[in-house]
Amino acid sequence: MEKQIVEIDMADVGHGNPAWIAALEAGKVLYFPNFAQHGFAPQKEELALFREDIRDPKTRNISLSTSGDLKGVVGDDATKALMAGMIGRFRAEAESLLGNLVPRYGEHLRRGATSFRPSVVQNRVQSWRADDRRMHVDAFPSRPNYGERLLRVFTNVNLEGEPRVWRVGEPFEDVARRFLPKVKPYSAWQAKVLNALHVTKSLRSEYDHIMLQLHDAMKSDLDYQKNAPQVTFNFPPGCAWVCFSDQTSHAVMAGQYMMEHTLQLSPMHQYDKDASPLAILTRMQGHALV
Repeated sequence: MEKQIVEIDMADVGHGNPAWIAALEAGKVLYFPNFAQHGFAPQKEELALFREDIRDPKTRNISLSTSGDLKGVVGDDATKALMAGMIGRFRAEAESLLGNLVPRYGEHLRRGATSFRPSVVQNRVQSWRADDRRMHVDAFPSRPNYGERLLRVFTNVNLEGEPRVWRVGEPFEDVARRFLPKVKPYSAWQAKVLNALHVTKSLRSEYDHIMLQLHDAMKSDLDYQKNAPQVTFNFPPGCAWVCFSDQTSHAVMAGQYMMEHTLQLSPMHQYDKDASPLAILTRMQGHALV
């Protein structure tokens, strides 16, 4: 399998290296081993936040919204302010990295939530469909996005030296070619019913239907999970990595204490508009999907 993880020294991050941009838009993972030295690292006073019970058990992660609302923290106002400050600092550093890495995206990026994830991945108990330890591409049942990209920046902030372990799979076009024959036909009337019942927040397009079907087909196929082309990679503390999670086949196998920032981008504002999952699936299906 072609190399799916591209290592980049933070000191070399310039303004739009074409090879790195092409790799990102091809679904590869860009890996920055020395992010902490040049970007974000927890401050001394923030170390008290690194305990698993700081997360409200009713929430999966601790998150800071685009409007500054903090959710999922157990603690007093001082603890919450400290948490919001830490997450906000990471968000700023993540956006600074992207500003140098993919400058053309710039004003077209739509900021999403930023999260702190203190839980141990190996201890999660979830259904097969929700289990992110199975390789998948990101797609969400209730939130159709009509081909909008999910650009994510991650950093491992584990204080005990434990890596964040990922499996990274084959290119998106190979995934689609493998699983598209198993995808159920799209039904416009079913999409309208789901929207009317508020199962979805907007009308599910054919593109969103296909992406959900690919997500589920990948996760439900245990032979694929075991034998598909893939590489296991340990992301050490202090590093960062960037990918389009709607395109990169990935699974999160182990680790504790990670931060993540999500941004959305119309595929029309990519450097290569033909590299997006929407463009790939449109070509393969032979008709418009949104």
